[in-house]
Amino acid sequence: QVQLVESGGGSVEAGGSLTLSCTLSGFTYSSSCLAWFRQAPGKEREGVAVIYTGGVYTYYDDSVKGRFTISQDGVKMYLQMNSLKPEDTAMYYCAAQPGRLTRDEMLRPRGYMFWGQGTQVTVPS
Repeated sequence: QVQLVESGGGSVEAGGSLTLSCTLSGFTYSSSCLAWFRQAPGKEREGVAVIYTGGVYTYYDDSVKGRFTISQDGVKMYLQMNSLKPEDTAMYYCAAQPGRLTRDEMLRPRGYMFWGQGTQVTVPS
C-alpha cells in the first residue's frame, strides 16, 4: 500500500523560508514523477514543482521559479521554499506517479495517482 505523508508546514513571515518533507512508503518504482501541489481556499489545485527520478529532471511553475527547490533523497522528497510571499499561502500536497509524464501533464493533478493528506503553509500579509 502506497502512502505519502507530508510534514513541515507552518506559519512564516513574508520573506522567510520553510522546508516541506514528504515520506513515501510502499512506492518502489525506480523511475517516477514526484511533485508538490498547492491549493488555496476557493482556488484549484496547482502544480508547483516536479522531479523526475529517472533522469533527475526538475520542473517548476513560473510563480515559484528561483524561490523553491524540489529534491529527493531515497524515500523522502523535499520542497525548500525561500522568499515566501503571502500568495504562497495554501495547503501543500505531495504526489507521486510511476513512470514518466509529459511536460503538459507534470503540473496537472490528473497525472498523479498517489497523494498525501496535505500540510498547511501560511504567510501572513
